[in-house]
Amino acid sequence: MERSAKVSRRIIPRLDIKGPNLVKGIHLEGLRVLGDPQSFARYYYDNGADELVYMDVVASLYNRNSLHDIISRTAKDIFIPLAVGGGLRSIDDMRAVLRSGADKIVINTAAVKDPEIIRKAANSFGSSTVVVSIEAKKIGEDIYEAYIDNGREKTGIEVFAWAQRVAELGAGEIMVTSIDQEGTGKGFDLVLVEKISRKVSIPVIACGGAGSKEDVRRVLSEAGADAVCIASMFHYHFLKENKAGLGKDNGSPFSIGEFSRVQDITIGELKEYLSLSEIECRI
Repeated sequence: MERSAKVSRRIIPRLDIKGPNLVKGIHLEGLRVLGDPQSFARYYYDNGADELVYMDVVASLYNRNSLHDIISRTAKDIFIPLAVGGGLRSIDDMRAVLRSGADKIVINTAAVKDPEIIRKAANSFGSSTVVVSIEAKKIGEDIYEAYIDNGREKTGIEVFAWAQRVAELGAGEIMVTSIDQEGTGKGFDLVLVEKISRKVSIPVIACGGAGSKEDVRRVLSEAGADAVCIASMFHYHFLKENKAGLGKDNGSPFSIGEFSRVQDITIGELKEYLSLSEIECRI
């Protein structure tokens, strides 16, 4: 499918939230507490993030999104788009998050269970406000299945056909996360991202697997992603620079060494590298 002309590629830190804490796992599992999400968000804003994605990673277990207070506080002094997802099951849920200060809503489980909610959300808030998250797991040679509930539940839905339907229903963007690569630092699933990018005309955000600046360059230049959503690489740098902000998980301090699989890099350094690689970014 023909895609619109490329504009500046966006660099988007991802903040996974459990209760009041920023957390991080591998393959969307084994969540560890890192610290106060507000501190991370402010740091990323000051260092050139184009947007922020907040995901309530346990919301689906409780059928609700609990990020309203965090988003309300963030929106008061961070002036870049905020996308919020997790547990948004109805138009009323989405409206409440937007009223809290979010600029975009991110849906997955609700969209799979009732695809028409994508159209309803686009009609209610505008397509540019609606991001559909696709959590994909490889099940065969170039065959991927969509998962819901933060990667916990199979759907039996083939990812590429689902991406096309999502676009047809009015989503403004697709955020595709490789469950296999997520948190590993082994690089993005280029086949997954490239095939979705070719099949839809709306922007595709690649998420899951970034371990180096070269990984980011490849998914933008080779797989055709319009943006990247990154957690571990940026969290690693923040934690090294702000050791006092380390969180605890069940009384056990989080170790910076647990991020040794990824490159220590700032948003500004990544953008500079991409610009030198002739990939346009907002510097």
